[in-house]
Amino acid sequence: MVDFRVTRRGMLGLGLAGLGLAATRGQAQTAVAMQLSWLHSVQFAGSYIAEARGYWRDEGLAVALHPGGPNAPVEPPVASGRALVGISAADYTAAAVAEGAPFRILAVAMQKNPFAIASLPARPVTSPADLPGLRIGMALANMPVLKALCLLNGVDMDRIEVVPTQYDAAPLLAGQVDCLLCWATDLPVAMAVRGIDCVTMLMADFGYVLHSQTYIATEDSIASRRSELVALLRGEVRGWEDCRADPAAAVRLTLDRHPDAGLDPAVQALQIERQLPLMFPDLTGAQGFGWFTEETVAANIRTLKLLGREVGPDLWDRSILEDVRG
Repeated sequence: MVDFRVTRRGMLGLGLAGLGLAATRGQAQTAVAMQLSWLHSVQFAGSYIAEARGYWRDEGLAVALHPGGPNAPVEPPVASGRALVGISAADYTAAAVAEGAPFRILAVAMQKNPFAIASLPARPVTSPADLPGLRIGMALANMPVLKALCLLNGVDMDRIEVVPTQYDAAPLLAGQVDCLLCWATDLPVAMAVRGIDCVTMLMADFGYVLHSQTYIATEDSIASRRSELVALLRGEVRGWEDCRADPAAAVRLTLDRHPDAGLDPAVQALQIERQLPLMFPDLTGAQGFGWFTEETVAANIRTLKLLGREVGPDLWDRSILEDVRG
């Protein structure tokens, strides 16, 4: 069973790095790195497919996938140049930009934000209106998220009891809280695999519009290393389209490539099943993986304002994706 008790939140900092060339199958390739937002799992299956099936090799790249984790934030290696691209989220990127980081969002993997309220069938939370009078278990760092959800839905947050908890289903199962603030793709999945019925209310269905698993790069990279960014995203798009077409194969590849990651096959299979609808709603079904529009950007800006982050539409740069499609 995957241990989800560690928070996904990290800290911003700086690091050093360099780039080089690697020889693969007799062809010189540009070596670049992509910084993942979390530990290896099917969450990044499209990237594993791009690597395994030679999609990046076809583009002249040798891509190293650096795992993230509680002590490996995404932004520092991208800011320093050690990674060409990082997988982040709109709120993290906005926070980094507020501190002076020159980031832009190039593509969006999770069009629908995975934040959710998980509860048990005996006392289900099916809409934000159900929250007053309940105890919600969550990390205090996510208070702005709960506040934004309440503001978007006219819910009195003062009537909700917030109980600080670790990132674990145990407090809900023990009756210490009535619901949990979590990702729809992890704690509810872990409970389902154990045979525990869980009601999952996706916050994106109630106005919480915030891009997640976003691809970020620096302004300098966009200007000076454009061809590499286009090549990397082109391979990434192909990998995720393959994952959507055959998620079972994506799970097998993830398990084969990371045998020491402690991944539970059943958890990985259910995780990708619940993750793909967040990545391929109507927009990406019509326009392709990673796409975003002026309208979705405007909705993100509104949500970020509720989270205390003032940003403009120039935080997003769709030109690399347009080159990928061209």
